Amino acid sequence: MRVAAIDCGTNTIRLLVARTPEQSENAGRLVELTRTLRYVRLGQGVDATGRFHPDALARTMAAVEEYAALITELDVSRIRMVATSAARDAGNRAEFFTGVTDRLGVTPEVITGDEEATLSYLGATGDLDIPRASSGTSRPSSSSRCLVMDIGGGSTEFVLGEGDRIETAVSLDIGSVRLTERFLHDDPPTPDQLNAATTLIDEQLDSTGITFDQIDTWVGVAGTVTTLSAIHQQLPAYDRALVHGSTLTGGDIAAWTARLAAMDAAARAAIPTLPPQRADVIAAGALITNRVARRTGRELRVSESDILDGIALRLADLG
Repeated sequence: MRVAAIDCGTNTIRLLVARTPEQSENAGRLVELTRTLRYVRLGQGVDATGRFHPDALARTMAAVEEYAALITELDVSRIRMVATSAARDAGNRAEFFTGVTDRLGVTPEVITGDEEATLSYLGATGDLDIPRASSGTSRPSSSSRCLVMDIGGGSTEFVLGEGDRIETAVSLDIGSVRLTERFLHDDPPTPDQLNAATTLIDEQLDSTGITFDQIDTWVGVAGTVTTLSAIHQQLPAYDRALVHGSTLTGGDIAAWTARLAAMDAAARAAIPTLPPQRADVIAAGALITNRVARRTGRELRVSESDILDGIALRLADLG
């Protein structure tokens, strides 16, 4: 079976096409056929206007057309597209839904924050060495409380799991694009702007009910943390294999947060592994990561597998 998962967020739209394994391959693991990403910034101005910008819709529809052609070429049998924070907020979202359905043949699903977090957890932990509950027991093994963090453009999801069981899933209205547009107006941002963003982040984290310093494993997914890992490793070019499974200490995160916040967007864009389309929002994403790091006291394990992989696993009846 071939499946196609599409995740349309505030900043990017991503596609994963995969197939179910043959008997000789790893059971429960999908075989990736293609994975691609386009920066469409669908959430451009949504926080301020409550509507999708016409240019953002045009960029997104162009990417959907490209993905539709690739899905047809690869003979996919099941397709699911999810839309997250920006589509939940936009007053003219019907235009978005109609445009996607006409081009792709399926209607995007605006999933809840809880489902978004659950899919992120499933994808992020699928091939990492996370302690699991022993077969036939109701409680996981020791040192198995895992917190998955997914920083998007408009929102940030947290899901706390014990072994294979999900304990808490929370979605917060803080993301790299939303914080940048609301607070970080100067380039580089001023200390007062950074302090205002930090205050909101801390207020939101306080509301989660999660005891961050009592987790055993902290996993981060999506563009902010994968980019931070690539920058920290000083990779000459982005390498997914070297980023996946890498770690960042609290000190690493704090240092890069300070450095990125002190740079202007042009200086950030000159970093080889920082996509120019992320240069204006990476400081806000790093700021969120740093505030969580201060609470966990744990190193951050970086996963290249995320909500996209979770969607595909569910499509293939493997998750």
